Amino acid sequence: MKSDPLRPVDTVTNPVIPGFHPDPSVCRVGDDYYLVCSSFEYFPGVPVFHSRDLVNWTQIGNALDRPSQLWLPRDMPSSAGIYAPTLRHHDGWFWLIVTNVGDGGNMLFTATDPAGPWSDPIRLPGVPGIDPDLAWDEDGVCWVTVAGVSQLRIDPHSGEALGEPHRLWSGTPGAKAPEAPHLYRVGDHWYLLIAEGGTERGHGVSVARGPGPSGPFEPCPANPILTHRGTDHPVQNTGHADLVQAPDGSWWMVLLGVRPGGGTPGWHVLGRETFLAPVEWVDGWPVVGALSPEIPAPPWPLGPAPLPPARDDFDRAELAPCWISVRERPERLCTTRERSGWLTLHADGPSPDEPGPVFVGRRQQHLACTVRTLVDPAEGRGGLAVRLDESHHYEIEATAAEVTVSARIGPLRTVVATAPAPAGPVVLGVEITPHPPEGPRTGPDLLALGFEAPDGTFTPLGTLDGRYLSTEVAGGFTGRVIGMYAAEGTVHFDWFDYTPLDG
Repeated sequence: MKSDPLRPVDTVTNPVIPGFHPDPSVCRVGDDYYLVCSSFEYFPGVPVFHSRDLVNWTQIGNALDRPSQLWLPRDMPSSAGIYAPTLRHHDGWFWLIVTNVGDGGNMLFTATDPAGPWSDPIRLPGVPGIDPDLAWDEDGVCWVTVAGVSQLRIDPHSGEALGEPHRLWSGTPGAKAPEAPHLYRVGDHWYLLIAEGGTERGHGVSVARGPGPSGPFEPCPANPILTHRGTDHPVQNTGHADLVQAPDGSWWMVLLGVRPGGGTPGWHVLGRETFLAPVEWVDGWPVVGALSPEIPAPPWPLGPAPLPPARDDFDRAELAPCWISVRERPERLCTTRERSGWLTLHADGPSPDEPGPVFVGRRQQHLACTVRTLVDPAEGRGGLAVRLDESHHYEIEATAAEVTVSARIGPLRTVVATAPAPAGPVVLGVEITPHPPEGPRTGPDLLALGFEAPDGTFTPLGTLDGRYLSTEVAGGFTGRVIGMYAAEGTVHFDWFDYTPLDG
């Protein structure tokens, strides 16, 4: 059914960017909004989104899409890499500041078009820590504020630090991990927004204000201004927020949250997602409105809801921006140019159990979905993987002779099932569905891995508990990514289809 070009609606669905899209940072230029997220060990890095209404977002690129911008060492652990970007527009340029904890520390990138290309990095060796923020005062001085919370001035063109970092604010007494700072000038005050409590169930958003960008800062008496800690709210771990003002003068907050499922303690499998909440100013302080799976719609018409392509036939020279790989993606190992209309992957040693597998995937964005791919394994061994990290993943794999389902959970790896392979290329599939509630120990979902018979009938070879591909089990900061890999030789993929089942 075609969407109306402008949709009058009463509510909108949260998250506005589902799946593994944490640490959102947003800016507005005219009527256009742009948003970026953390990408950790995946390449290309820092997905860039565009919206005209704050609700419907389309990925327009990845800011760090060249090895000269992003180097992620193969021995770097998962959940390292690119942390917490801040995106700002100043003096006709887009500015992106980010931390690469795998290699290089804090660095700055610029672009005239947020879709790219972005510059090579301006290194910031004098800026310590993570979660860097950028702000310019009325005199044009550029301030960088980092987790902790500390601050210093820099020359954004050269990367030179102008002075030593000084502490601004330690957040709420007793709350750990003051981080994710963002500075704003609103009216007569400068506001310092931070996350605290850790990015787990205790996460929250707090704010302070002062007369200038370096303070002194007084905390809001209502801190935290947003948290779901200690509640049974379906959205948890709320924090790492950024503020933006719409053209009509209204204010909005983007932030991360998770949707735990199953029994106790609850497992979130999609990673930390991007949510939207309205903000009002009361007595000089921001007050955050309802943050729920459905929130009141913004007071302007909404455009058509963009959907990521459900099917990719690999008929373009370059992969779409939603496709990501682990740490690197050399063209000699991953190409659509070798066999027309196919994605060709050449194995390069590491299996999915090790850093640096030859893997091309997309974020799982729905709690229920089906995935299919047509694979030709005549020259090698490979298939579909549902990945959280090197130690937590499930595969359905094919060779010319056999189809195998295997699971890696922590230090344990097991072959779940095998079956003779159908003749010729084979359609491999994964079906992910919520687990029917059976008590407090019920996992969040079930993953059925199998293949299609020549008549199109899906044959599950193994059905596995999804909790073992969750952050609560694996740890770390990422979410599930589903995609294709080559473990041995050369493997060709004709198409990939991702179909959401939960709206």
